[in-house]
Formats: sequence, C-alpha cells, structure tokens
Amino acid sequence: MLMTDIPRMLVSEKSGWEEIDRSHFSHRWFFRSVVMPLSLLPPALYAYAELMHPGAVFPLSVPAPSGMQLLVSGIVFYGIQLAMVGYMAMLIQRMALGRGHDPGYDGAYALAAIAPVPLWLSSLSLLVPSAPFAFAMVALAWVASIALLRHGVRPLLHIGDGKTARYVANVVTLAGVAAWIGLLIVAGLINSVVLSWWNI
Repeated sequence: MLMTDIPRMLVSEKSGWEEIDRSHFSHRWFFRSVVMPLSLLPPALYAYAELMHPGAVFPLSVPAPSGMQLLVSGIVFYGIQLAMVGYMAMLIQRMALGRGHDPGYDGAYALAAIAPVPLWLSSLSLLVPSAPFAFAMVALAWVASIALLRHGVRPLLHIGDGKTARYVANVVTLAGVAAWIGLLIVAGLINSVVLSWWNI
C-alpha cells in the first residue's frame, strides 16, 4: 500500500482498495510495513513537542517530563498501539462472522491497519507549537479514519451483500472509535502514573 493511495481510498471502495486486495499481503506484512513504523510517530513526536516547545501543545504537562520519562511512556504507548491494531482485526473478523461471513484474518487485519493511518500521520502536527492546530488535525484525522473504515469493508472483507456490508461498517466504525478513544485514555492514564511515580 502506498501512502499516495490514501486520498483516493477515502472516497472510493475501489481505487486503491482493489490493488491492496489483489496484493494478498499477509497480516505479518501489514504489521511490519505499516503498523510498526507508523505507530512510532505519535510517541516520537509527542516527545519532540515536550522537549522542543514544552507547554505549547500540552499545557497541562508543565514542567515538561524528562527524556527518560518520555522514553518509558513512549514505549508503553507504542506497545498499546500495536496491541490495539490486533484487537481491532479480531473485532472486525468477529463482526463479520456474526453476520455469517468469514473474511479471514488477513483481510480484517489489513482494514484494522489501514484505518488508523490518518491518526498516526496527524501526529506530525506536533511539529508545530500550537494546540489548536494539533487538535484540528486530529479531528480531521478522525473523520478520515472513519471514512477509510467504511470504504474498506466491502473490498477487503469481500462482503458482496450491501445490507451486510453496511451493518458491519456501522458496527466496526462505532467499535473502532470507542477502541481508539479508549487507547488514548489508557495512554493518558499510564503517562500520568509514570510521571507521578517519577516525581515521588
């Protein structure tokens, strides 16, 4: 999958998606080539924002955490992201199975790996020392991720029936949004615990 395909995939169930489906990439390929590298962006850019312009994007984290604190919280956040994609793939497959359709784990994982790409890329906004800009980029990324989830159901899960495809897309979208919000909450709690523990 090329990053240049993402804009087309946001508005179509064919452009970009069909090429991915024909490629028959395994879940291991998506894990190594998409999930692992892109999941590094949020913790790395969070650390950059805190070290280079502390308080500008995250005003509540003043004084800024130390480099070691950022490293520990970044490793934890990175691991949670990797686990979350696997969880989403399992959830997508089970939602489809619940409607009598088995998409296979590779197809479900492909969708789970592609959908959060805009969220991962939105962390690049942390290069700019502006909280409103970062929040606006994250909001746009949420819209884009939801669009990818909805457009990817039919081509990657091979659901021909329109009613079933809409049902799976709706349930997966709600579950996906809830899961990633949960991820952010858990990451924030872990970050708070790490910082509190360090300051004892």
